[in-house]
Amino acid sequence: QVQLVESGGGLVQAGGSLRLSCAASGNIISISVMGWYRQAPGKQRELVADITSGGSTSYKDAVKGRFTISRDNAKNTVYLQMDSLKPEDTAVYYCEARGVATSFHSRGDYWGQGTQVTVSS
Repeated sequence: QVQLVESGGGLVQAGGSLRLSCAASGNIISISVMGWYRQAPGKQRELVADITSGGSTSYKDAVKGRFTISRDNAKNTVYLQMDSLKPEDTAVYYCEARGVATSFHSRGDYWGQGTQVTVSS
């Protein structure tokens, strides 16, 4: 069984910074893509940023230049450095691991439980 555990959320003032971490554990051989999504109250979950095992990244336009995603493949961990935070960044942030290989024939996608990020104005 694969588990994703997020940490690093909290309350911060506008203009501040937070760093989220997500560690995947279990019988993992490799992970193709790791990403961060967020869901604000009354809104759909949206992709914030993701990163491939090779280090290629993509970002939602609204966070480009403010957020940085990185990963440590040896630790199966992904990070999201969030700078210049705005009140509209307030949401529950979820980690996703896509294409998780647990055997030669088995791959799956997994989600973390979410961590709250609140940015006050």
